[in-house]
Amino acid sequence: MPPRLPLTVVAAQPPCTARDVAANVRAHADTVRRAGARLVVFPELSLTGYELDAPALDPADPRLAPLVEACADSGALALAGAPLPLGGGGRSLGVLAVDGAGARIAYRKMCLGGAEPAHFTAGAGPGVVEVDGWRLGLAVCRDMGVPEQAARTASLGMDAYVAGAVDTPDDAAVQEERARRIGRDHGVPVVVASFAGPTGGGYDRTAGRSGIWAADGTVLARCGSGPGETARAVLVA
Repeated sequence: MPPRLPLTVVAAQPPCTARDVAANVRAHADTVRRAGARLVVFPELSLTGYELDAPALDPADPRLAPLVEACADSGALALAGAPLPLGGGGRSLGVLAVDGAGARIAYRKMCLGGAEPAHFTAGAGPGVVEVDGWRLGLAVCRDMGVPEQAARTASLGMDAYVAGAVDTPDDAAVQEERARRIGRDHGVPVVVASFAGPTGGGYDRTAGRSGIWAADGTVLARCGSGPGETARAVLVA
């Protein structure tokens, strides 16, 4: 197998308008165009806000077109958070992978927390997406706090672990501890895109502080707490 090329990664925390998918898609598309990255990672439920009753977002929804176009123009893969449709009218909480070819469901959150089980069905198993030979293990927020989730993801083969999150400012340190632990346990860099600004579910304030960590726990890039900030790093095999 040839060596993997360096992978330019951005962890983004764009501004978010509650339940306004079209406006949030535009913010995501703008972020992708400005990022100059092959991979752009967004927070948990980034396309709707942390609004637990928001309608499921079908990957074929035409409102996603500006993000698809931005990814096509930039050569980027975007991992965005959304409520996702399930058969029978149910919903899961997960990740859409968006590139120039369109959007697809990449992962459904396995480890629901708080009020989420009343609104969503947990995902049945781990997920990995591949870009330029890099196998990216996927996670959403509380997944990072359950070592079995990372272990099951690693069993699929992963070269980096990528998560979207929503946390309070008081939990920013917990978020970082989890990222460092996962990196050490599995010998991979970790990317966390963490929501910034107010959102639903009682999150009047959120942590921001998105970051990228090397496998040894070294901070490669870090955001502050404000909406619109990004963290950028180049991952090397």
